Amino acid sequence: MKPYISGIQQIGIGVSDVHQAWDWYNRAFGMDVPVFEEAATAGLMLPYTGGKPQDRHAILALNLRGGGGFEIWQYTSRTPEKAKFNVVAGDLGIFIAKIKTSNIKKAFSHLIECGAVLLSEAKTSLNGMPHFYVKDPYDNIFEIIEQKDWFSSGPGLFGGCCGAVIGVTDIEKSKLFYKTILGYDTIKGETEVVDDEWKNIPGGDKKFKRVVLTHEVARKGPFSELLGYSSVELIQALDYEPTKIFKDRYWGDLGYIHLCFDIQGMDEMRQLCTQMGYPFTVDSSNSFDMGEAAGHFSYIEDPDGSLIEFVETHKIPIIKKVGWYLNLKTRQPDRSLPRWMLKALRFSRRKLA
Repeated sequence: MKPYISGIQQIGIGVSDVHQAWDWYNRAFGMDVPVFEEAATAGLMLPYTGGKPQDRHAILALNLRGGGGFEIWQYTSRTPEKAKFNVVAGDLGIFIAKIKTSNIKKAFSHLIECGAVLLSEAKTSLNGMPHFYVKDPYDNIFEIIEQKDWFSSGPGLFGGCCGAVIGVTDIEKSKLFYKTILGYDTIKGETEVVDDEWKNIPGGDKKFKRVVLTHEVARKGPFSELLGYSSVELIQALDYEPTKIFKDRYWGDLGYIHLCFDIQGMDEMRQLCTQMGYPFTVDSSNSFDMGEAAGHFSYIEDPDGSLIEFVETHKIPIIKKVGWYLNLKTRQPDRSLPRWMLKALRFSRRKLA
């Protein structure tokens, strides 16, 4: 069996107050369905936590209109650190999270009301879609993109994560990585032009090479219809030496800590990554169990050390109140789950105060 990628399951965000952050992301982006919430020790992430297990509190929340969720992550055994320098566009790592919306004008007004800092006006993006940039209260930058592919037409303006902007040192080498391992095989836009809409983004006045990659063929897997299409935008600095965004910090510190893909076929993915020269750096080996959700997770690094997580989901709560949990090990790996089943996750929604 070849590995199947359902899509971007979530983007990890390190914060200083997990519940405060979740409240804001729920209010701003409609991340209102908790898949799991757990306080535990991150004992397997030793390569990225100073060689010592670290306590943390994590919440994975989804927006059922479609797209990936947010894994909101807070250290509880240490004070999470921010970067020791001013992070700018082109620095190495995940710089911007892409979020989908069905109405760019209403999204623009809504985020201003929520207290987001506006970084650009609404314009046409590199891949031809209306978009704009904002910064949340925790200094994370989001690109809001109007899209037409939706899992559900429920209330709200937003869906979930549909990609990321990632700083790299060699755009051609990174294109091969994201194509061969993650299936981003189609170039939707490429430029070296300095864009005026980036003038309010840190470092946006510098010179870059930029390319937007997406996948031509729809993803396969249990959550493929929910997670939908996504894109990765690679940016390479041309007139300065970039710095790793997480230089001298731990995974889980403040900012975007990883981009996670839901997959089926972890053994096959391990073999592919090893063949390509990107072996797993973390591997749960069998099945992690977070009580409400379970599976097998692993990490690799892209050519510049940005962390990519793979999760092979084994168990997920559908309706927690009645104890309905879905066992994915008994299902065909390339088939999407029935829409009615995934839509039942709405019964676990967290209402705003």
